[in-house]
Amino acid sequence: MGEQVTLCRSSDLKSGEARRFDVGEHRIALVRIEDDFYALGDRCSHEDYSLSEGEVWEDTVEIECPRHGSTFDLRDGTPCSLPATKPVPVYEVRVDADEVSVVLP
Repeated sequence: MGEQVTLCRSSDLKSGEARRFDVGEHRIALVRIEDDFYALGDRCSHEDYSLSEGEVWEDTVEIECPRHGSTFDLRDGTPCSLPATKPVPVYEVRVDADEVSVVLP
């Protein structure tokens, strides 16, 4: 089991919002959809560009890279559209009371 790190309070993010957190060597995009939180690597696998700056697609649980339009499934990091073909890492998210944490590998 990895290290658990608190990123923010659940009330800090609105549904449909993504925010970048830098934790050591990890660059994490935390996304909220309704009461669910998702954390994935904040670098698009096609080109090193911040996913947290992209649009969150709540209906399909995806985030779009603002650079070239690739989308990634927030649940498992797999690319859903080209030009990206490689997945991005995902992190386990834990919500305890109002604190949102991720588990680092």
